[in-house]
Amino acid sequence: MTISNEERIIMIIYVQDQEKSKQFYEQLLGLKPYLDVPGMTEFQLNNNSTLGIMPEDGIVRLLDGKIQNPKEARGIPRSEIYIYVNDPDTYLRNLVVLGGMEISKGEIRNWGDYVAYGSDIDGHIIAFARRT
Repeated sequence: MTISNEERIIMIIYVQDQEKSKQFYEQLLGLKPYLDVPGMTEFQLNNNSTLGIMPEDGIVRLLDGKIQNPKEARGIPRSEIYIYVNDPDTYLRNLVVLGGMEISKGEIRNWGDYVAYGSDIDGHIIAFARRT
């Protein structure tokens, strides 16, 4: 399977408070959402990639209660958002100032990228990376 240039990838994370998470990601990414309605906020990261923010209870309602509520695992990392940026250390510092948590300072990892790790206000792992 190949994703064509016309197709988009939307990665959706489940959050406790949509508005609070929207403000966190607006400030962290320096982007305004292009969609912000009750139940979904979306940030266009590049031409084909979008980050979606959905309330935890929203996905349970959407799937008619056929899944376990994500809030039962709140704070347990359930995803990683790996973002290439020019200055991973600055992004990590900003993440902490905005209420996120530093996990690992930036360093060159065994796959060759310089990466700093943190978590957002809901516990989702965010990796800020730079190719070396």
